[in-house]
Amino acid sequence: MKRKYFGTDGIRGQSNLFPMTPDLAMRVGIAVGTIFRNGAHRHRVVIGKDTRLSGYMLENALVAGFTAAGLDVFLLGPIPTPGVAMLTRSLRADVGVMISASHNPFEDNGIKLFGPDGYKLSDEIEAQIEDLLDKDMTAQLAKSQEIGRAKRVEGDIYRYIEHAKRTLPRDVTLQGLRVAIDCANGAAYKVAPLALWELGADVVTIGNEPNGMNINLDCGSTHPAALSKKVHEVRADIGIALDGDADRVLIVDENGTVIDGDQLMAVIADSWATDGLLKGDGIVATVMSNLGLERYLNGRGLDLHRTKVGDRYVVEHMRQHGFNVGGEQSGHLVLSDFGTTGDGLVAALQILACVKRQGKTVSEVCHRFEPVPQVLKNVRVSAGMSLENVTVRQAIADAEAELAKNGRLLIRPSGTEPLIRVMAEGDDRAQVERIVDELIGVIGGVRNVA
Repeated sequence: MKRKYFGTDGIRGQSNLFPMTPDLAMRVGIAVGTIFRNGAHRHRVVIGKDTRLSGYMLENALVAGFTAAGLDVFLLGPIPTPGVAMLTRSLRADVGVMISASHNPFEDNGIKLFGPDGYKLSDEIEAQIEDLLDKDMTAQLAKSQEIGRAKRVEGDIYRYIEHAKRTLPRDVTLQGLRVAIDCANGAAYKVAPLALWELGADVVTIGNEPNGMNINLDCGSTHPAALSKKVHEVRADIGIALDGDADRVLIVDENGTVIDGDQLMAVIADSWATDGLLKGDGIVATVMSNLGLERYLNGRGLDLHRTKVGDRYVVEHMRQHGFNVGGEQSGHLVLSDFGTTGDGLVAALQILACVKRQGKTVSEVCHRFEPVPQVLKNVRVSAGMSLENVTVRQAIADAEAELAKNGRLLIRPSGTEPLIRVMAEGDDRAQVERIVDELIGVIGGVRNVA
């Protein structure tokens, strides 16, 4: 059944437009509070946010909903998403909330929800919430004497800082490293530079002056050019680019070259395998990760397990099959030994540990494989257009046969737009481009066929 409110990562949309309105946020608080209000103990929820102007509005609406449902609210202020997940467990909260639209522009906002175990909610629980949102919840409200209280506990962000610092191996210090970090004017603008400085690094920070409207604006992991420039300017050893809620990271080497999540996963997998820490004899990534990563891992006796696009699917596979390293090409890296969701700062610390231990430059440490040429194009289709069309299926089969073992083909509908995404990769760029163009032509030719 198509969901009305929840997407692949919580509820998200443009602020003050459906569904990202204060009215719905309050109803989310009541609905979620109702579902997690189990037992006789005093129930509590932790709420964090990034730096978007609309965060104040949604925060207050959520407080109204949760307190009306009888839960006590702990307001964390600006804090990375992984900090909310960690503090949900640390404070023994019944539920955690992060108000953020991640890497989206400031006009957007979102509500991410975590269960008491620190993991994002299952599809089943989200379905229960959706069911309640469209009902009269008056009967679910707490009695007058059971209404919850709310208090601001900004000091608890230091728990997250200490947690992140403890993930750096004990034999490693960051002394002698000049680190440039771009906080995207987002949730990590306080915690990330402070954690790096306390670990001994010489820290140069940009993207740490949020004004409510400049989050992700020409900065952060979606716009790493600013960080590349700063690395050159201050002659930094490494650059760290976070996104708006700091659950993903890209690295910039000493030459200003951007290093994506695939290379970072290769570095961590190799290091952890050498130290006997890697579980599952491989890692988990999405179908979008480069074939070069898969070949690199196979050459070291490790496997690459692929999931659908979305970090929640990566985490689900990791939990079900016992892996402790996973992530996405975009830099959303999940290290389950340290947390329940992607954590840009913690992932960066693992890369810094490799750099320090090997005594090499970041470019030497992080360039593990040559990416295979990858071409991705979209074709707009009519509503209801199916990839089961006979002509399309035959064209896909022919393309797969041509690529054989020298490449990979991925064709999938967009989850948010009436588009078909066609991606191919292989050793011969000209061949890959031709195959994608031919498939786009075939799909476009039948796009009006339902």
